Amino acid sequence: MRLSCPYCGVRPSHEFAYLGDAAPRRPDAAAPDAAAAFHAYVYERDNPAGVLEEYWYHAAGCRRWLKARRDTRTHEIVGTDFADPPAPEEGR
Repeated sequence: MRLSCPYCGVRPSHEFAYLGDAAPRRPDAAAPDAAAAFHAYVYERDNPAGVLEEYWYHAAGCRRWLKARRDTRTHEIVGTDFADPPAPEEGR
């Protein structure tokens, strides 16, 4: 699989570190239902067939975070853009 880095160009996937789906947001640890929310966050993820936005880190290149759109059925990379890394939790 090859990813197109907006800065470095098309590169092999072994240059990147995969973080995962860009959609889920970490639950609030102080919420009254934190245990159930974290269980759902970790174990009850969707496994969609089709295009999914994912975070990738170009570790062996420009060292920037990318948001890639990948088709989970074919592993085709539909597009990539620079992305901010996932936002750190408030108060940390």
